[in-house]
Amino acid sequence: MNNRSRKEKQMCTMIATSTVVNGVGKGAEGWFPITRATVAYDHSTHGNADHALLLDFANYDRGVDARLAIELDLASSKALLNDLQAAIEAAETVSAPRPAAG
Repeated sequence: MNNRSRKEKQMCTMIATSTVVNGVGKGAEGWFPITRATVAYDHSTHGNADHALLLDFANYDRGVDARLAIELDLASSKALLNDLQAAIEAAETVSAPRPAAG
């Protein structure tokens, strides 16, 4: 591997976004409220890919044990995104307000 390839492989992408959420997650000590979701693309820490989509669901007010971390390759990330979109669209259809009978 030449020097340029080695540097490119080691570069961090610095791609990350975070948002406030309202949900629950299950960790080693049971269920806890989730208040923040972070999505990033960077080096995989535990997976087989050089880079991965990193998903963190956390409640930082409860400490580091109130966190779920997920690493997905890009193909899996795209499949999950498609399934999320389909489920959201279906839920919006079911949950859409119905016109009052008149």
